[in-house]
Order: sequence, then C-alpha cells, then structure tokens
Amino acid sequence: MQGKGQSGTPTMVDVAKAAGVSKSTVSRAFTQPGMLGGDTVARILQIASRIGYVPNHTARALSTGRYGNVALLVPDVTNPFFPPLIRAAQMEADRSDFCLFLGNSDENWRQEDKLIDRFSGQVDGLVLVASRLSEERIRGHAERRPLVLVNRDMRGIPRVLIDSGQGVGEAMAHLAALGHKRIAYVSGPATSWSNQQRRNAVRQGARDYHLHVDIVAAKVASYDSGRAVVPDILATSATAAIAFDDVTAHGIMTGMADLGVTVPTSFSVIGCDDVLGAATYPSLTTVSTRSDEAGRAAMSLLVDMLGSRALGDARIALETHLVIRGTTAAPAAQLPGRLATLS
Repeated sequence: MQGKGQSGTPTMVDVAKAAGVSKSTVSRAFTQPGMLGGDTVARILQIASRIGYVPNHTARALSTGRYGNVALLVPDVTNPFFPPLIRAAQMEADRSDFCLFLGNSDENWRQEDKLIDRFSGQVDGLVLVASRLSEERIRGHAERRPLVLVNRDMRGIPRVLIDSGQGVGEAMAHLAALGHKRIAYVSGPATSWSNQQRRNAVRQGARDYHLHVDIVAAKVASYDSGRAVVPDILATSATAAIAFDDVTAHGIMTGMADLGVTVPTSFSVIGCDDVLGAATYPSLTTVSTRSDEAGRAAMSLLVDMLGSRALGDARIALETHLVIRGTTAAPAAQLPGRLATLS
C-alpha cells in the first residue's frame, strides 16, 4: 500500500516516491507537461490516479503563480452558434487539466471589459470570442495575460478565424444561378468582425455576378429582429435575403409568413452558421461555419501558450461552405398582390 501524508490524503511526495521521480517532476507533469516526455507524464498521471492524488490548485497558485483556470468570453451565450464552441473549448481545456470559466458579455463591450478584469486575477489565460472591445483594449489585456482571439483578426495576437467569405461567396453564386438579381443582406452587430467579412463577401459577389445588393440593418442578431425587419427587406424589392446568422434568418422566415410571403416560392432566405439547419421549416439553406472547431483550436492555442510554446503571430483560418436545403428557389414573378406596394 502506498504511503500517505499525515492527513491520510495522498500528496505529491507520495506520487513522486511511487513513480521514482522527484517532486518537481511530478509538479511539472501537472503544470508544464510540455517540459517532460510523453511517457513520463502518462506514467505519473496514471500513478496519481491509482493512489487517489488530486492536485491542489490553490497551493499551485501560491507556489507557481498558476491557477489551473482559463476563461472563455462570448457575446451572447443564448445564440445557438456558441454552445458547440463552448463545449469543444471546455473539452480541450479539460484534456490539459484546466477548469474553464465562462463569461457572457451580452454584446456589451463594457461588460466584456469588466469580466476580463475580474477573471484576470483567477485565470492563467483567456479566449475572447467575437470580441466587441477596441483593438487598444484587447492589446492592453493581452499584455497582462496570455490571450487568444476567435473571429477577430489582429496581428501579433494568436487568433482563430472562421472565413465566411468563401461560404457567402458560394451563397451569392447560388442565388445568381437561380436567377435572382436583387439581394438583401441583413447585417449583424456593427462591431462584429464576422459581420464585416460577410458584408464584404456579399458586395464582392454582387460585383462578380452583376447583382444589386441592399444592406438592411437589424438592431441585434436575433429572431425578433429578423422578424421585425421583414417590411424593410420587402421595401428593397429584393427577391432573396442573406442573413448575418441562422437565428436572424429564422426570424425573417417567420416575418415573411406573417405577411403571407411563402419561402422559398415567393422569397428565398439564406442564413449563416448552420446551427438550425433542418430544425426550421422549410429546412434552412445556410453557410456552415464549424464553430466547434473554432473553440477547440482556440483553446489548443491557449494551452500551447501556457506551456511556454511561443506562438508569435499564429493565425488559423477555418474554411466555410454553403449547405443547400429548402429555403432557396428561383425568384417568383412578383409578390402576392397585397404585398406588391411594399416592393
């Protein structure tokens, strides 16, 4: 039977004796595994598990300045784009024995700034997803704690970018091939990097395929905003709309139904993110943006930084593509009679 500390709880010394290594080697296996060989780390962790040793993260923080915690901040935890990203990031953090703190900024840069300040005294590093902060504020935070960005492209800071341009370009090509000549882009948050990329891709597609594009602003990226903005969409005479995200697209579909406009017979709708897909009726044509891969990749970058692996200007770009389902079709000759005056 393995010896135990005076409290009867296995200690790091017990693990070191059982593994035939020094206490500092055991400590590195839990805090800086990149400094040891993979076999050594695996053997120490296996022995620790067998004798029931659990690292004391509070003691670790006092002795090493490391907390064993990381933070992930998102702008809207209720948006279905984020849960797969959060889950993938949490699983990646857990693989390296980090506890994940989650913060929701509610699309408010001041709240995001406050959460970062509060988390910074408890975490070893942060992942900011679709940050609404200014570049100056982000760089200030990055000087104090290791930091990784998702969907925000800033030189010198490791980042993971979901490149919407390819998928949105395919969406424009799809609508052009169906015969649409006038497209509405229903935009997302003004400070969103993703919104800027998608809007630029829509405009590029308009040039490539000789289409007319109207930008219609939704107050926020939400179901209710999508539903409310339908009269503004119809006022443009567009026969199809590309929405900033699937949630907004779903609202647009409902708003069209409210006014007797049938999707896709009388109007085509495309979303972005592919988080609703077949859950709508008709099933939503959308741009797939692989949010889970973004969460996994961002947390992997952060863990590498915390393992003293210099990342420099690391930039990971994830490609996107169009998924064609049931909400797009050739344009109708005109809208139903009672709606003609809106077009």
